[in-house]
Amino acid sequence: MKAKKIAFLGLAIALAMILSFVESQIPPLAAMPGVKVGLPNLVMVFLLYRIGWKETVTVSIIRIFLTSLLFGNMQTLTFSIAGAVLSLAGMILLKRWFSCITVSIVGGLLHNIGQIVAACLWTQTAQVAFYLPVLLVSGTVAGTVIGLASGIIVKRSEKWRLSY
Repeated sequence: MKAKKIAFLGLAIALAMILSFVESQIPPLAAMPGVKVGLPNLVMVFLLYRIGWKETVTVSIIRIFLTSLLFGNMQTLTFSIAGAVLSLAGMILLKRWFSCITVSIVGGLLHNIGQIVAACLWTQTAQVAFYLPVLLVSGTVAGTVIGLASGIIVKRSEKWRLSY
């Protein structure tokens, strides 16, 4: 891998970590735990459309491990990985045919489903799944907002010369 690409991906990891930290400092948008905007997904959608899926997965996984190490715990890591794996898989599969908005919405929904599955396994009860409708609504709204913003960034970045 070229030094320029490594440096760019390092900056992407740093930006995603900063957005994770900023998001953690925002008071809950609703009186519901776990409802977040998903600011780091701005970086992931951008990378997915402008750089490639392998780099997106790499940045996402490294960001999750580092933010869990710095700001979280084992439960944070487990839930984040579960959500990210499902989310990234869905976004990668749909990227070819759909816009940033649709891909981001699906990513948000799959992330929430992955986290609910992890929560059910973690707590050893299926009752956690009753919270899924709340997360699906919030995931749709957040995915739309992130998708709109990502679409603008991707469109404007087409003028940039991103070559490695």
